[in-house]
Amino acid sequence: MSKIITITVNPAIDKSTTVDGIRPNSKLRCAEPVFDAGGGGINVSRAIKKLGGSSLCIYLAGGSPGTHLHSLLEQEEIEQQQLHIKKWTRENLSVTDTANNHQYRFGMPGPVIEEKEWQQGLELLEVCMAEGDYVVASGSLAPGVPVDFYARIAQITQKQMAKFILDTSGEPLLLGAKAGVYLLKPNLGELSALCGVSYVSAMNIEDLAKTYLKNNSCEVLVISMGPKGALLVTRDHTEHIPAPVVHQRSTIGAGDSMVGGMVLSMAQGKSMTEMARYGVACGTAATMNPGTQLCKKENVDTLYQWILSNQIP
Repeated sequence: MSKIITITVNPAIDKSTTVDGIRPNSKLRCAEPVFDAGGGGINVSRAIKKLGGSSLCIYLAGGSPGTHLHSLLEQEEIEQQQLHIKKWTRENLSVTDTANNHQYRFGMPGPVIEEKEWQQGLELLEVCMAEGDYVVASGSLAPGVPVDFYARIAQITQKQMAKFILDTSGEPLLLGAKAGVYLLKPNLGELSALCGVSYVSAMNIEDLAKTYLKNNSCEVLVISMGPKGALLVTRDHTEHIPAPVVHQRSTIGAGDSMVGGMVLSMAQGKSMTEMARYGVACGTAATMNPGTQLCKKENVDTLYQWILSNQIP
């Protein structure tokens, strides 16, 4: 099986808790917090591990939170390579109000990364990857990291003949995609930015996706449509994958779980259709769990069978 490598330049300690009613100017008594390793690529590696696969998780981290991050990944038995930085790794907070099931998510910007620190990430990636490997870059860029960082990774993967999967937003997405990727997982807003249009509708989404693939160095689009599932588009195939209806407890990490399921499927040699269906099952399964727990394999397997039985020929 091809090797999977994830890279995270703005990781986090994700702290989640619950409280019975959120009121201003009041001391709120929260439940015991749960700590999870977080950040796009790290979550992808965690999801892959939960699904029975393995990956090399490369990330930048520093300070006491960086030590905690290493320990959390060690507990999950994830192969990791931590690259040290001077500043402390950020900590994010998620609070669910049990009175109405509303979730409040507080994300911090992350530490300023020096040039020599983010450069070591690129250098390690080039050493670790080989022809046919899958490289996943997911999440935001920390302050100090150049906006074309993912574009630089794209150039390295092309040189090494590896396959690059990119899941981010804004200018880093536009520049990374322009440099050349194997697979993109945009939502509707990100797809409109990639295609240079102000709005994407059900009437034009397929044409826009096909045109994008024709005019850009990208082989696969899996367009995430939230509770409506996803649209798989390649140059010769289009398929809508419906998402099963479940009781949502948290949406944190749903996209990363989806990417984890898709890249694991590809590394196992599965077809594009199997890959996208499994990804939707993983993303949906993640919403069934509280906080930042991501997907559970037993839920994924059940949902995947539902997708197979409810797929329109």
